[in-house]
Amino acid sequence: MTGRKRSTLNVALVIPRSGSAGIYGPSCEACAELAIADANATSGVLGRQVRLIPVDGSRTPDQVAGEIAALVNRGAIDAVTGWHISPVRKAVARVTANRIPYVYGPLYEGGENTAGLFLTGETPSAQLLPAMDWMKSEYGIDRWIVIGNDYIFPRGTGLAAAKHARAQGAPLVGQVYVPLGTTDFSEAIRQVEISQATGVVVLLVGGDGVTFNRQFAASGLDSAIPRLSPHVEENMLMAGGSRCNAGLFAAAGYFEALNTTASMEFAARYYSRFGPAAPALNSIGESCYEAITLLIALASRAGSLSIGAMTTAAERLTYLSPRGEVSMRGNQMNQDVYVAEAIDLDFHIRARISAA
Repeated sequence: MTGRKRSTLNVALVIPRSGSAGIYGPSCEACAELAIADANATSGVLGRQVRLIPVDGSRTPDQVAGEIAALVNRGAIDAVTGWHISPVRKAVARVTANRIPYVYGPLYEGGENTAGLFLTGETPSAQLLPAMDWMKSEYGIDRWIVIGNDYIFPRGTGLAAAKHARAQGAPLVGQVYVPLGTTDFSEAIRQVEISQATGVVVLLVGGDGVTFNRQFAASGLDSAIPRLSPHVEENMLMAGGSRCNAGLFAAAGYFEALNTTASMEFAARYYSRFGPAAPALNSIGESCYEAITLLIALASRAGSLSIGAMTTAAERLTYLSPRGEVSMRGNQMNQDVYVAEAIDLDFHIRARISAA
């Protein structure tokens, strides 16, 4: 059945079900379901009710892209969204380019310009680099080492951090990249020690980040060397345990701890729908809500799912989301970013970095 004959507007939701990023999956799915429920409670999108088509994003990029290609070729989906790592995004984008809209929710390394691909996530220049500057201003940290997974996002973000640190007159003292699924971080922690770093930029995904934080705390370095990560979120705090979270900071466009009207209203709807035992609200789960919200806003403003019309609709688009007022610049969302400190199992907002 083709998309034009269907009564529903079908959106492929690509999220991780297993592996290092699997810890994010339940929050991603719940936030996406809330976004669809919000849309369908009114008139849906373009007069059609919206339906999610789950796709496991924890497989290889080629496997994920192959499933998306099959769905597109059958006319079974009208758009793609979700949270998944950059290699998966690049593979999927080759399938969707100039065919169907693709709204990518995660933070990423920047520089994406595939036709029909719109991005809501934070980029290093707006997220990590200003947060590093804030850490230097507040805590005097000027000797950073990067510990990350070995794929596109950490490598690209590490490169941005290196250029920024060098421009500030304090080059990085090291970069260490490990495979996804790493369980022994003893060598990476040794590199932190011998480098005499005063701060660690952690670019490790999900379960890898949890494992690193546990081993870092066990080494005793957590009391002396703060860690800053754009990936750490509420699920990871709980998985690591409060003893692993001392000296841990995060930078993101959303935290459940945001004390704003928009954020509190979002949390109220979320827990009303899923109950007190719902998956933790966090920046990564919320990014799936954000991506679907942007998809709906673009389609509604364009009056169609035409990539050309949606690209035009993105110009000067501004709306209110759980993150506050956000706007589009080209295909990239512009938003405020916050720096938060982990205290036991919760984040406490320490600073807001205003959107440029």
